Amino acid sequence: MKGHSRLWSTRRIMTTIFVAALILIGAYIPLSSSEENSGRKQHVFSDRAAEFGIDFVHFNGMTGKHYYPEMVGSGAALLDFDNDSDLDILIVQGSILGPRDSLGDALFPLQGPPPPKARLFRNDLQVTPIGATNPKFTDVTDRSGIQATGYGMGTVTGDYNNDGLVDIYITNLGHNQMWRNKGYGKFVNVTEETGADVAGWSVSAAFVDFDRDGWLDLFVGQYVNFSFSNLKKCPSATGAEDYCGPLAYEPLPNRLFRNRRDGTFEDVTGKSGVGREFYGALGVVCADFNGDGWTDIFVANDERPNLLWVNQRGGAFRNEALLAGCALSKDGLAQSCMGVDAGDVDNDGDEDLIISNLMGEYATLYINDGKALFEDRSSEQGVATPTSSFTGFGAGFFDYDNDGSLDILVVNGEVKTIEALARSGDRYPLRQRKVLLHNVASGRFEDVTAHGGEAFQLLEVSRGAAFGDIDNDGDIDVLVVNNNGAVRMLVNNLGDAQQHWLGLRLLGKSNRDMLGARVALHRPNLPTLWRRAHSDGSYASANDPRVLFGLGRSKELTKIQVYWPSGQVEDWTGVQIDRYTALREGTSNTRQP
Repeated sequence: MKGHSRLWSTRRIMTTIFVAALILIGAYIPLSSSEENSGRKQHVFSDRAAEFGIDFVHFNGMTGKHYYPEMVGSGAALLDFDNDSDLDILIVQGSILGPRDSLGDALFPLQGPPPPKARLFRNDLQVTPIGATNPKFTDVTDRSGIQATGYGMGTVTGDYNNDGLVDIYITNLGHNQMWRNKGYGKFVNVTEETGADVAGWSVSAAFVDFDRDGWLDLFVGQYVNFSFSNLKKCPSATGAEDYCGPLAYEPLPNRLFRNRRDGTFEDVTGKSGVGREFYGALGVVCADFNGDGWTDIFVANDERPNLLWVNQRGGAFRNEALLAGCALSKDGLAQSCMGVDAGDVDNDGDEDLIISNLMGEYATLYINDGKALFEDRSSEQGVATPTSSFTGFGAGFFDYDNDGSLDILVVNGEVKTIEALARSGDRYPLRQRKVLLHNVASGRFEDVTAHGGEAFQLLEVSRGAAFGDIDNDGDIDVLVVNNNGAVRMLVNNLGDAQQHWLGLRLLGKSNRDMLGARVALHRPNLPTLWRRAHSDGSYASANDPRVLFGLGRSKELTKIQVYWPSGQVEDWTGVQIDRYTALREGTSNTRQP
């Protein structure tokens, strides 16, 4: 342990010296002359959490003892739990690490009555006389029946029992929870009866139909074996007590559960092969990386090699991350990977990766050659430099300006004391700003953080980021959870006025969202756009499962092809743009084997 702590501290001292001055001034970024004259809208996002009634403040229960889990959580979910075609919100809450009667010892007070718990907000989306949409959220936690009072980390959403109602899985330091949606706004805890309980320390999870049987299975990423009986003490750059790194603890094995199609799960961790290797998971995303029609699982591990579980069909997986070039850095070193997302960033039809990392490393952009062989193109594509001075957590590909190319957002917050902030009197000196990168050409990025809005100028300890269209206006908004701070509801100001768009909800015969389905949008004389229906990715959070295409100025579509998880391919024509449309498996006029 001492060796691990010394390695962690030495590494952090070097990066801290390099960026200490930047931290104090990094919240304000002067615009270059080219940016000033570009004509790009100055404020892409506005934080409207308070206006919408989202009054959540995260509580980590810190008492100054530097318990490792304090600064790791938490995440949130954007989901339509009541099937009224707008996105509701679940936000995962922390707690106190120790006896509940020690709540008063926390350095930052709990906002609201004890005990701390996750909260569910219902979106009562209002339409104004001029056709605009105005979200309004109501806290329905108590009436929903959800009592998630553990030390919460993350969440993932999906309809595991195919009843047309989205269910919720919450990860914890301790026992995880499965909440079945009963309808009419009610949930029931079915953790034990489903067999999906995992004890330990889980952060990110994913619902995935890995065997293509039409029922969602569950992957749970486990982190490290923290407990008070094996508590480690680690120094900061100045020798004061600080948070330890992951190498101070042994990693915990990940878990894979197969859906039995009767409301229960079978633990197939051993027989599937995913139990053979485990290195401390923080981020998880599922996609068909090699184009064979079967969903694979990518696991981002903290300070240890990443895992790429390639689906071998028949329920088996094989880790090919090292061969694929995404296990280690360019220099052959394990990176501090936290958040992860997959998407077609260069519009060539395959799934690329973005991974957020520790300050001094940079966020890694892995470009896929279509056969699950990846190349780190972070420096060449303009991602490395603007992200290297930050420790990233929530990260995602999304087309914020609807020009047809996926952009990148990384929300940041340190994990070791920033000495410059500590000297300034900050009681939680881990605060950093967010980074927004615009895709200007085939996966080449420029830093447009200065145009992001006032929330991008704030220094916060950001963790989870959930992506989705909260107001149904055709652009992607982002819910950001700040550790020991207020949430930010970053509403996209671009709307549908500047660019055209197409929104799709992909449904199976049971009316559930078809997570894992891929969509190809064909346009005359323009590149084909590919998107994937998913709720996983980012960090400890669940995203809007709908598929949203930015079309730019183009209004013409040739056809839409949906590649269902079952292997069936269907074509649709005549789908109208600038609105959401539901496509149900087996109902198109054109079908392909």
